[in-house]
Amino acid sequence: MNDTPQANNRHANPSNFTLHPSPFALHPSPFTLHNMAPFLFDPIGIVRSPFTDKFGIPRQPRLVDAAEARLELLPPYDQEAAFAGLDGFSHVWLIVVFHADCVTAGWRPTVRPPRLGGRQKVGVFASRAPYRPNPIGLSAVAHHGLERRRNGLALRLQGVDLLDGTPVLDIKPYVPYADSIAGASGGFARASSEAQWPIRFSDSAVAGIAARDPDGRLRLRELIEQVIAQDPRPGYMDRYPDRRRFALRLYDIEVVWRIDDDGVEVCTVATAESV
Repeated sequence: MNDTPQANNRHANPSNFTLHPSPFALHPSPFTLHNMAPFLFDPIGIVRSPFTDKFGIPRQPRLVDAAEARLELLPPYDQEAAFAGLDGFSHVWLIVVFHADCVTAGWRPTVRPPRLGGRQKVGVFASRAPYRPNPIGLSAVAHHGLERRRNGLALRLQGVDLLDGTPVLDIKPYVPYADSIAGASGGFARASSEAQWPIRFSDSAVAGIAARDPDGRLRLRELIEQVIAQDPRPGYMDRYPDRRRFALRLYDIEVVWRIDDDGVEVCTVATAESV
């Protein structure tokens, strides 16, 4: 969904996203839209994902299969009737807001996509950078139906590339015959390939995973492997060849890993406060 991950907003409050008025109001140019009034949108829900910090978020959706999330629906959109018929579709489009600093940071006509190593500039409209004239994004992800808990109705998602707390403006079904374009060219955004390095876990990391995810419900080991396999380091890291140790945050844990001659070792997996 994005070439540059979003800023962290772990404790997003749904009440902050009511758009009357709001920083998410999208203001079209009065010169191009004949003085039309600003567009005001209410989020229909908030994404709760494992990505509680921008470092480690996949650069596109569906690259990390183990990244499971919930779209917690806000009233009055938390009605099963609004989703009737969606069970026939395997995937959905999410229209989201790049929140936190993306809302107020403004935009520039050119950006430096990580895919180009952060060195080459392209036009903002030739990128998926979150710092845009209107900070909205698209993400096509798998869904696994609705789930109602005590705190309300949610849509279960898989393969997300969204920061925890991301507001969602709309959901649309993914329609393969129309949305998949055979022969389309991808410009500089060639297919992503996983880093060709073996990933191993220290005894301490294995113990940390067992303590945090004893029943495997979070798929924590798979999630860590898949995130690191995508090589989350910034594209300019080749300028710092001596840096070998990194840390990323998933849920409420910090994962410390290092690169060595044998590949990657996940050193520790522990609650962030105790690292």
